[in-house]
Amino acid sequence: MSRIALFLALCGIVAAPAVVAQDHVAVGAYADYFRLSQTDSNFAGVGGRLGIGLGRRVMLEAEMSYDFNQVFTETFENGGSIAVNRSNYRLLHGLFGPKLALGHTNVLPFVTIWGGFVGAMFDAAPATLGTFVSNVQDLRDTNVMGSVYPGGGLEGHIGPIGLRLDVGDEIYFNGGSHNNFRASFGPYIRF
Repeated sequence: MSRIALFLALCGIVAAPAVVAQDHVAVGAYADYFRLSQTDSNFAGVGGRLGIGLGRRVMLEAEMSYDFNQVFTETFENGGSIAVNRSNYRLLHGLFGPKLALGHTNVLPFVTIWGGFVGAMFDAAPATLGTFVSNVQDLRDTNVMGSVYPGGGLEGHIGPIGLRLDVGDEIYFNGGSHNNFRASFGPYIRF
């Protein structure tokens, strides 16, 4: 009888990580960095992500990020003067696609291939939640470009709470393809 109890206990210990490792839903927020190659501009913003598990290692994810007004510096060669100007240029990113986990430990690498859009707009209004909602509603009226995001990263968790780092190349299409470095980092919760 004790052997059967020991066998059942060991089966429970072995099966428990497999049950916990299946992510059914993941919700997260992140800080976003985007390097716009056409203008050599650095953008930073915030975003949110929702993922639904399709299996043990595959999750279908959707995310949206909003890059705020940027400050940039111009250097002039004729006397060394530097001007700091405020830009009202903003970016809205929406991406959707699969994430494939390449491991099954508490710290695991992953790869992604997502498709979506980059919305570029000029807006002199302050960057608030109301401005974000207005920019999302006006997507049809702005310059929206298709995009593809091949990337990868690392995520680690203790229980349902974790941290995630994504790095990749967000390629948008506007008179040809334009490669842009993109990185994001933030917490998430798994259900």
